[in-house]
Amino acid sequence: MVLKLYGNSGFAASQRVATVLLEKQVPFEFIEVDFANGEHKSPEYLKKQPFGQTPYLDDDGFIVYESRAMCRYIATKYADQGTALIPTDLKENTLFEQAASIETSNFDPLTLAAIVEGIYKPRFRGVPTDQAKLQEHLEKLGQKLDVYDVILSRQKYLAGDNITLADLFHLPQGDILPVVGENVLETRPNVARWWKDISSRPSWVSVKEGIKSTA
Repeated sequence: MVLKLYGNSGFAASQRVATVLLEKQVPFEFIEVDFANGEHKSPEYLKKQPFGQTPYLDDDGFIVYESRAMCRYIATKYADQGTALIPTDLKENTLFEQAASIETSNFDPLTLAAIVEGIYKPRFRGVPTDQAKLQEHLEKLGQKLDVYDVILSRQKYLAGDNITLADLFHLPQGDILPVVGENVLETRPNVARWWKDISSRPSWVSVKEGIKSTA
């Protein structure tokens, strides 16, 4: 049975999973969830995703939600095809998990806070952006990226010299940062080099244009 990805083409979490599916060359069917009409809160939907969020993955009745868990599932199940995204060597795998934790703990919260303050509040809540708060979020993110720059001065990617899920996890949120008003990913040489590399991958370029079924 073909994998089914239920999500939203313009949402970061769905884009994250679709990018990995393309990297792993896994055929999938994409089903757009109707947020406007509350499909994500319907009883039938909540049976699959109890938090009423997107995305979720249906692999012949095996349901997985939470985008990073879904990515790990795909990369592990299809380890022998497409791009290798999870190292199998113990030490290399530990460095991968370390890099993945860096994204979850240091990059994602501050990026999301900046995006909410700079885009979502004025656009969807009708509340003006608090410029002081936005600048605070960006400054804190910049401090984290200073550390990224040091790490990336020693290696090509966050977990070493081979790309992993940890790098790809940054793509959806990082891509929105310029819209907030300041592209902090281009102001540090090693971060800029790394970002140009991962954001130009065909998988991400395709997903940015819209998630489409490949099966």
